[in-house]
Amino acid sequence: MNRDEKAAVIEEVAGEINSAQAVFAVDYRGITVAQVKDLRVRLQDSDTQLRVVKNSLTERAADQAGAPELKPLLVGPTALAFVRGDAALAAKVLSEVSRALRILDFKGGLMEGAVLTAEDLQSIARLPSRDVLHAQLVGTVASPLSGLVRTLNALISGLAVQLGQIAEQGLVGGNAPAAEAEAPAEPESTETEQPEGEAASDAAESDA
Repeated sequence: MNRDEKAAVIEEVAGEINSAQAVFAVDYRGITVAQVKDLRVRLQDSDTQLRVVKNSLTERAADQAGAPELKPLLVGPTALAFVRGDAALAAKVLSEVSRALRILDFKGGLMEGAVLTAEDLQSIARLPSRDVLHAQLVGTVASPLSGLVRTLNALISGLAVQLGQIAEQGLVGGNAPAAEAEAPAEPESTETEQPEGEAASDAAESDA
């Protein structure tokens, strides 16, 4: 590889570092060409590209991309996974392959500028994928609506039952029994009271 070819690779890797949401470094020691091909196919669902580049060129690309935090990870056989989609899904695929083949150990990485350890990548691999989280969110939002619909249906059904019982008892539809007549109130006296002096005078005239 001549100088121009090396410069082109450095430029390309630096661009991939800058455009990726996350960069995962893994030890690819012991993996076969066929296994790498299969892994790359599986990583397509998370929009992730796996690349193997000489560490010396990757170090220069990391400097050019302003990501020197990647350089300590570039010790020994190192492959970089450039994640542009679902980071949890990409980490999950790498972790599953690592367990199945007993190779491809996590080294660490970067995500949105934050440095990740190998343990961080294992924790990310245990997270639900973006599609699963979306489905859970939809279920959470729909659950209160479903409860509201069930409550309204129950209220409507209960109201219908009550109206039916009232109709059977003849309390609606003009068949309601006549209310008991109230006792007439005693008429108020129309006589006006006389002052005490006039009453005494009338009594005296009567005695006379």
